Amino acid sequence: MIVYLNIAGMTCTGCVSSVRRVLQAVPLVEAVSVDLEAGRATVEAAAAVNLALLISAVEDAGYDARIDSVAGPSSP
Repeated sequence: MIVYLNIAGMTCTGCVSSVRRVLQAVPLVEAVSVDLEAGRATVEAAAAVNLALLISAVEDAGYDARIDSVAGPSSP
C-alpha cells in the first residue's frame, strides 16, 4: 500500500533526511520519499504496516505528521 503523510516543521534537506530515516526504520516499510516543498512523505509499505507507528516515528523526530491518504496494495 502507499501512505501519504503531511509533515509540518521540515525546513531543510537535513529535515528530509531525518524524516526519511525514521520512516524507513518502521517495520514493513519498503520505500520512502520525502518532498520538502510539499511538506509530504510518500511511504510504500506492506498492507499490515502500523499507521500509528508511522506518525509516532515522525513526531518522535520532532515534526508534526498526519495521514493524508492511503492507497491500495502496492503493485509487485
